[in-house]
Amino acid sequence: MPGVEVVGLRRDIGGVRAVDDASWSAARGEVTTVLGPNGAGKTTTIECLEGLQPVSAGSVRVLGTDPWRASADHRARVGVMLQDGGLPVTTTPQRLLRHLASLYAVPADLAELTARLDLGRVANRSIRRLSGGERQRVALAAALVGRPEVAFLDEPTAGLDPHARLEVWDLVRECARDAAVVVTTHSFEEAERIADTVVIMARGRVVARGTLDEVRAGGSLEDRYFALTSGSRS
Repeated sequence: MPGVEVVGLRRDIGGVRAVDDASWSAARGEVTTVLGPNGAGKTTTIECLEGLQPVSAGSVRVLGTDPWRASADHRARVGVMLQDGGLPVTTTPQRLLRHLASLYAVPADLAELTARLDLGRVANRSIRRLSGGERQRVALAAALVGRPEVAFLDEPTAGLDPHARLEVWDLVRECARDAAVVVTTHSFEEAERIADTVVIMARGRVVARGTLDEVRAGGSLEDRYFALTSGSRS
């Protein structure tokens, strides 16, 4: 059973078809990257998988369960890093992560996770006072602290410096040893570095899916992406 399965997904919002007959899956032990221009349906698809939106037709399954109707126990097996972070800004990273860790029977090692994401120097600073990149790292730590079996990570390296990006890519690859990890990104470099499987969406549809080599089809991922999405480099 794949960690994530999308079959014929359709999602209509206010008379607009945001996702149209999309099908793809994400296996455990792999990183699946979802690429596409703004308005391609990426975020809507992921929010259906996270149980934040219902489907209009077709189906989505996470660990074999419909996420819209999932129990609290099921949700505890899924890590989510939202596009806007979704962090409580009045607390500190240390308090937040300690609280989240207390909710799990076997959480990640907080000291190690904090060190890997270079959060020690801001651990006792209000999240409100953190930079965008620092908030990104706190949000990633919050998504991974429960050792999820499936993790949805939206733009996990946005706003990070080159060294921090490398560390996050290593951490995501390590997480995928025991989980299905789905990463939405606009970075071709990120997809090239971490993806086992690539899904490209455009105009609400899946226009390519497969291994990184299959999707590149002998060329670069960037060239293939623009050809499939009819995008422009200008």
